[in-house]
Amino acid sequence: MADGTFAALLLIAGLTDMGSNYCGTATGCLGTTESVPRVAFSTGTTLERRAEESPEIYLRYDFGRDIGPFGQALGISYGEESGSWLGYGFTWDTFIGKSPFYTELHAMPGLYAAGDDFDLGGPIEFRSGIEFGYESRGGWRYALSYDHRSNAGIYDDNPGVETVQFRVSMPLR
Repeated sequence: MADGTFAALLLIAGLTDMGSNYCGTATGCLGTTESVPRVAFSTGTTLERRAEESPEIYLRYDFGRDIGPFGQALGISYGEESGSWLGYGFTWDTFIGKSPFYTELHAMPGLYAAGDDFDLGGPIEFRSGIEFGYESRGGWRYALSYDHRSNAGIYDDNPGVETVQFRVSMPLR
């Protein structure tokens, strides 16, 4: 799944959810609703295709306002070999039945600075992925995350990088 698969899944799942659960409501298909804002910290390893594996840290803020079924997020990461990335995009999550277990998809375009690290082909890089986790009764989330970052072929060179991380998300209310 080292392409736009996660972004396509986010769009399909979100639009299906929108049609089933949002369009018939008073706020409409893309009406804004309040949600729990969160700060998430992740640490893990980038799995680069043409370079060595290296550690990465990632900080994400999930805004407290959804647009239909889509959450909004701002993320920043720093990797020893995978440069720095800053992006904004959308999330979609769902709980697995009535359990505290959930899955979340995200897709975020952003800006990348390789510095002396791994060159991903250009400054515009898209990050999309999936997260599987557990939400405690207090709203804290603990998850395993996998994502892909690449330039979607807008530059001649598109090596891409995958990241596997453990994420902890803290509710802000």
